[in-house]
Amino acid sequence: MSLDQSLLNILACPEDKGPLFFIESESLLYNPRLHRSYAVIDGIPVMLIQESTQVSDADHARLEAVIAAQGIKPTFTA
Repeated sequence: MSLDQSLLNILACPEDKGPLFFIESESLLYNPRLHRSYAVIDGIPVMLIQESTQVSDADHARLEAVIAAQGIKPTFTA
């Protein structure tokens, strides 16, 4: 499920306040700096640190490849 672009433009990681990458095919927002993902459930981002998932090194590499292959831009530029 897609997220509204105006929402994406303001979404930041609640932990480091940096930009995220919305990987629509996996319904998640990803922070590659912390290797942390946030689920998007029924079009609603779950932006609670305690509800996030720590991503393994292998999944980090896979998600980085998806971001590169699909040309996914960060939610904002710092």
